[in-house]
Amino acid sequence: MNKFKSFLAPQLQQYVIYRHNLGYSMKASLSHLKTFDRFLMQKQAQKVLLQPSFFMGLQADLKIESRSVNRILSSVRVFFNYLVRTGAYRQNPLNDIPYLPENDIMPYIFSPQQVNHLLSAVSSRIRKVSQRKYLKDLSGYMAIVLLARCGLRIGEPLRLKLNDYRLDDKTIYIEKTKFKKDRLIPLPQSVAIELENYLGARQCLPAGVDNKYLLANSTGKGLTDNRVRTVFHRAVSDIGLAQTRQIIGNVNISSPTPHSLRHSFAIDILNRVKKRGGSAQNALPVLAAYMGHSEYKHTIKYLKFIDAQQRLGLVNFIGTQPDQQ
Repeated sequence: MNKFKSFLAPQLQQYVIYRHNLGYSMKASLSHLKTFDRFLMQKQAQKVLLQPSFFMGLQADLKIESRSVNRILSSVRVFFNYLVRTGAYRQNPLNDIPYLPENDIMPYIFSPQQVNHLLSAVSSRIRKVSQRKYLKDLSGYMAIVLLARCGLRIGEPLRLKLNDYRLDDKTIYIEKTKFKKDRLIPLPQSVAIELENYLGARQCLPAGVDNKYLLANSTGKGLTDNRVRTVFHRAVSDIGLAQTRQIIGNVNISSPTPHSLRHSFAIDILNRVKKRGGSAQNALPVLAAYMGHSEYKHTIKYLKFIDAQQRLGLVNFIGTQPDQQ
């Protein structure tokens, strides 16, 4: 089925297949290209219209953050580089289109106490009225535990199979990660105990016996991304931390998301290293390997947020400053 409908649909489809065959993950780029395709349809565009001014119009038309606009334009720019190489275009019409200035992003950071409260809120909502609901809710709770206590990305616990947990050494094997890097991570003792209690309970439930996924759904499949997000946001609301994203000056303060637990885990680890008198900088390589970062830059950013109170203090400071005339 063709994903595109504009006059560039054949080239867009061929490009997606080409990149996919080269081994690139096209999930984000495909979304960006679909946005571009819809804009072409909206403007009833043909080749003659694809001048730099057309793409500046696309920038202005997208009512989203500058960072997201830049990512869309970047994907479209790479697509047109492909068209130039194939001879469909003589030059890339986006060559002279500047990127929009971006705000700094400050992720939402949970304190260790808030993480504890969040997990308690999730646990308190586990329903015991039926075996199916109990398994579904218990699996959702374990997913949040793995995000919070091990810093996993949301998709990683959802893909885990039963044999990915290694009982002898209390580790889980994570494959097919964001950057195609498999890794074996040791579980904290408290998490291993909770996981083994979960597996024991699961074996007593008919819906869990034949399910190949570690975190089983009541339908015989694994948990879904939407289910985990629902569990998370409901718990965030229960403990009074629900808030929208804020823009203060040139800083975007993110709202809580499941990925916030990954950020909070990393920062908590670095805080603990500092409290023991160690160097947070020296701990970064180990943390990077544990979290499955492909590049060091993804880990070093946490040095800016090693104190969770720094975030709250910055927000309060900015919010209390008088306007500059």
